[in-house]
Amino acid sequence: MNKNDLIDAISRHADISKAAAGRALDATVNSIKGSLKKGDIVTLVGFGSFYVGRRTARAGRNPRTGDTIKIQAAKVPKFRAGKALKDELK
Repeated sequence: MNKNDLIDAISRHADISKAAAGRALDATVNSIKGSLKKGDIVTLVGFGSFYVGRRTARAGRNPRTGDTIKIQAAKVPKFRAGKALKDELK
């Protein structure tokens, strides 16, 4: 499913126009991004939680040349599925 498919599904289920569904989806995604930038955890009960994880600095290899390179530490977005979502997939 891509963004357009998701907008179509939101439009059908909420009985709103595709334009309104697109704006609602964009607003939701932007709100989640903004909260993650601040370091907050975004929890959607029954679905899961979005949070920021840390990846430590480490050594890696350039696949083309085989040289060892240093990969810097980074913040990465993560998602942990909630119990209801996990149970739905069984």
